[in-house]
Amino acid sequence: MDFLKDLWDFMKVRKKFWLLPIVIVLLTFGALIVFTSGSAIAPFVYTLF
Repeated sequence: MDFLKDLWDFMKVRKKFWLLPIVIVLLTFGALIVFTSGSAIAPFVYTLF
């Protein structure tokens, strides 16, 4: 969680709020791949990439 706090502080200080949607999308895709890696949904997720 320290990494996310440091990332937020970086974006706040440097006014890089345009990075926030990119970070959210990357975290969402990462969580999707991790949580569906052992299920029947996995082949459908991997076709997106």
